[in-house]
Amino acid sequence: MNRQRSLARSGNIENLLKSGTKYLSSLEETIIQNIDACIDLAELLTTSLGPNGMNKMIINRLSKLIITNDSSTILKELEVVHPAATMILEAAQMQEKEIGDGTNFVIVFAGEILKQAQSLILSGIHPVEIIDGYNKAGKEALKYMDELVVKTVEDVRNEEDVASAISASIASKQFGYEDFLSSLVAKACIAICPNNEKNFIVDNIRVVKIIGGSIYDSKIIKGFVTNRTPKGSIRKIENAKVVCYTGGVEASNTETGSNVLIESAKELKNYTKGEENLMEKKIKKLAEMGINVVVSGHNISEIAAHFLEKYGILALKLPSKFEMLRVCRTVRALPLSTFVIPSEKEIGTCGSVRVELIGGTKITIFEQSKKNKSKLATIIVRAATKNVADDIERAIDDGVNSYRALCKDGRLLAGGGAFEIEMSRHIQKFGEKSPGMDQYAIKKFAEGLEVVPRNLALNAGMRATELISNLYSSHEEGKKNSGVDVVNEGICDMVKKNVFDLYQTRYWSMRLALNVAITILRVDQIIMSKRAQSGIAPPPQVSRDVD
Repeated sequence: MNRQRSLARSGNIENLLKSGTKYLSSLEETIIQNIDACIDLAELLTTSLGPNGMNKMIINRLSKLIITNDSSTILKELEVVHPAATMILEAAQMQEKEIGDGTNFVIVFAGEILKQAQSLILSGIHPVEIIDGYNKAGKEALKYMDELVVKTVEDVRNEEDVASAISASIASKQFGYEDFLSSLVAKACIAICPNNEKNFIVDNIRVVKIIGGSIYDSKIIKGFVTNRTPKGSIRKIENAKVVCYTGGVEASNTETGSNVLIESAKELKNYTKGEENLMEKKIKKLAEMGINVVVSGHNISEIAAHFLEKYGILALKLPSKFEMLRVCRTVRALPLSTFVIPSEKEIGTCGSVRVELIGGTKITIFEQSKKNKSKLATIIVRAATKNVADDIERAIDDGVNSYRALCKDGRLLAGGGAFEIEMSRHIQKFGEKSPGMDQYAIKKFAEGLEVVPRNLALNAGMRATELISNLYSSHEEGKKNSGVDVVNEGICDMVKKNVFDLYQTRYWSMRLALNVAITILRVDQIIMSKRAQSGIAPPPQVSRDVD
């Protein structure tokens, strides 16, 4: 009976599946191959970690050139097809949605702990024991994070505290300009922060890039900026009353089709004159209500433009519905679908609407006065080239997302690898107290945390092994805030240097990296359809000595 069962089990499972389906179940074909793919992805981004991270030059399928060290942008342009690597990409995307920063840490840390797990698997330890150890280490790490908080930002409207908190996030993209940019982002965010700071909306901070000039020429406009210019000669309106039409400013069409019979030139002239009189009557009514700015989402007819100019009304066409909504949000106006006379509630106000020439580019600015708080702020970025301007925009985006996370939780951790080294020490001690085979995985988890300070040192051209040893010695002496000083090539107190990591960023990145690593370690069989096989590399050939 036992022999019959063994014979039944020895059948090839591919016989049960559709023709062309591939079934992988050996250690080398499943777990090791998946881990190798994740390690390759992590090594791609390892050199982009930290303020001295190297840029990647990407030419996508649209032949667009992208030069950046922003991991989120790099991952969006990569067409990864390996299923295990795709899982890590999804974890990084979740980090981007949740926090808006820390995607590089998710990829690099997940790849490192999988690399550590690979060495344990090849040593003969079962993946289940590694998973148990990682789960214990992860729970202990998230629990111990509360004790490593070095500072809490109580007032998110304090420009100095906010700038120091988000400086490290911006420095990882624009090292050397972090002080200027963090101050710029802090001012913009504080200017539009609602009464309940937890309701802060990232989309209310806009970026307009104008090529030319220096980065220090960048400035904040407490309002909306567009690169479209008004129709007509009116270029500036103070204390503006604004009405917004999503449709066109032109004579309305009838709802039903009709024919008009004109028998003489006089009738034609009177017909045209009647249309002009009707248009003038409407625009005159707008002027009598004090309206001096009209924004249209569609066409502004020549007749309408003539009378708008006559009555001193600035006319601007914005075809983008998103820009129209932002204008409405800035001036607090209600958008109207057709060209009608608005009520008082539907009219918005703005301190100044004007056209400015910056670096050869004409822009129209809707700026609120000091009395009226704007719901929108725009950062005008100046840079020498488009690629530099794009990278500055990404740095600003990270800073704004960090401010949003700061509004939810103001706790800060020591940056520059100080948090990771102190956490690694604690997890190693925790592993020594743990019985069973789990302790090996717990200690490997602690070693995985060294990936941040090690690569910060390597990317800065420092001796990583020596620096890691010095960091451990410093932490053993009680200097828990000692981290990697990439400027002076040594170690220093990160709190005194104002180098912080947001608690929320590290909490979610560690949690997501651990979860995706455990999910990959749980895979012991792979079943691929014929179509899926085209994008996956063949399993590696592993040679083993036979006794």
